[in-house]
Amino acid sequence: MKTLTVRLPDTLVAQIEAESRARKLSKSDIVRERLARAPDVPRQRPASLEAIADLIGSVRNLPADLSSRKKHYLKATGYGRKRPR
Repeated sequence: MKTLTVRLPDTLVAQIEAESRARKLSKSDIVRERLARAPDVPRQRPASLEAIADLIGSVRNLPADLSSRKKHYLKATGYGRKRPR
């Protein structure tokens, strides 16, 4: 087993220590259990995604492969070229 050093907030350390004393397990065992359970917790979408979620897919007539070929489409429209003033 490998060792990993992390810095935790004081409140979280206090919770882990209290649980460790109550269950008569080492702090390492408590942390391992919590990390093993972590993937089961559903992740929330970032706030920025929440703000634009209703706009996703709302623009019509764009190429289906735009996200993977953005440089191609920008070049085709002349984006980034120097223009005469």
